Amino acid sequence: MLKRQIILDTETTGINPKDGHRIIEIGCVELLNRRFTGNNYHVYINPEREIEAEAIAVHGITNQRLQHEPKFRDIAQGFFEYIKGAELVIHNAAFDVGFIDHEFALLQPKLPPVAEYCGIVDTLKLARDLHPGQKNNLDALCRRYDINNSHRTLHGALLDAEILADVYLLMTGGQVSLNLAAEDANNQQDQQGPLVIQRSGKLKVIKASSQELTAHQSRLDLVQKKGGSCLWRD
Repeated sequence: MLKRQIILDTETTGINPKDGHRIIEIGCVELLNRRFTGNNYHVYINPEREIEAEAIAVHGITNQRLQHEPKFRDIAQGFFEYIKGAELVIHNAAFDVGFIDHEFALLQPKLPPVAEYCGIVDTLKLARDLHPGQKNNLDALCRRYDINNSHRTLHGALLDAEILADVYLLMTGGQVSLNLAAEDANNQQDQQGPLVIQRSGKLKVIKASSQELTAHQSRLDLVQKKGGSCLWRD
């Protein structure tokens, strides 16, 4: 069964939705069984209010930039359908989920809170568990996991989601390669009955070379050094 995860980030007009602050950008990166699919989601939103100067200093997005963008109510249903049923992976999840729930509550009719139809993984909590007593913001994690984020001069929802996806995969053991077309074919075959494969001759066994085994062990060492887990290593 495919596991669908959405790496999500938002940018906002300010810190607290209880003070009337709104979402101005949403960026999402989709993973299926820890594999990038390219089915990402990105939208700018007209917040219908002024953006605080402190927030503009962080993300660089101005009201003038957003004046012709859709309002949240215009994108709400499409965004809801995109994330529905997925596991959301968010850095400091309480912040982003709080804003999304606030936006959904403003709609007529309202949409339900995120936790009612999505799982939520907070990578900030995960990082603090893995690296107690250390800085665990996104920039610090990029340095720790040797991820190049030199192009990140300002915060941006899609850019930060893409970077967080790399961080999350390294923190939790790396990316798994998956042939989705083959899996779909297998799923269809399961519905049609057992597949009988006719083989002729002996199967050829190809063993890893000593250089390949050394490279494999070095990769496992790097994953563990960076705080990931290697469940296949004794």
